[in-house]
Amino acid sequence: MNVQSRPRSSLTTIFKPRDPAAPPVEWKVSDEPVPYPEALTAMEARAAAIAAGTAPEQVWLLEHPPLYTAGTSAHREDLIDERFPVFETGRGGQFTYHGPGQRVAYVMLDLKRRDQDLRRYVGALEAWLIGTLSAFNITGERREDRVGVWVPRKGGVEDKIAAIGIRVRQWVSFHGVSLNVDPDLSHFGGIVPCGVREHGVTSFTDLGLLVSMPEVDSVMRVAFEEIFGPTTLV
Repeated sequence: MNVQSRPRSSLTTIFKPRDPAAPPVEWKVSDEPVPYPEALTAMEARAAAIAAGTAPEQVWLLEHPPLYTAGTSAHREDLIDERFPVFETGRGGQFTYHGPGQRVAYVMLDLKRRDQDLRRYVGALEAWLIGTLSAFNITGERREDRVGVWVPRKGGVEDKIAAIGIRVRQWVSFHGVSLNVDPDLSHFGGIVPCGVREHGVTSFTDLGLLVSMPEVDSVMRVAFEEIFGPTTLV
């Protein structure tokens, strides 16, 4: 563990719409793996519709087939083994793995209705993940020098359990977060996850918790509503 790393300074993490009468956020869950290009096309279309005022905000929960994505800060040398398809994406961050057993949540919110502060938005996403983990008695923490959620382990080390990568267009967010429930952690070996070489990755299963994806989804929804406001299942 980098002993100089400290939990990030406390942020106001409530990120609800300023108008209490705002419509609820759609909560969508896909049961079958979604190819990445299909998800990206759908996200961009929904974000444009939200910006135009023709569609409500949405959180889309899904899994992908095994793949790597490269964010806008990705370094080619961090792609160690191109064992899975690699997709360049406009989100922030570096290389990330997605695959079965990992819950991906694409978050499409109109920040104009909430707060046009990207630092606060990322802090709210972290708080959402930390609240989800807390419900399963997992201690997730922020770090000042790296985005995401980290789990302290024995022996003074820490591993990443959740990643965050966002993009904002016309103040509508898309892309989002990924939470490791029961992925094959060896698949992360083809990249330097998020460019961080000093720490590893973990998951619910790696921590000894055998939980189903629907259980995680249910808790994620409750934790989301505490920070971002009501949802409606679609």
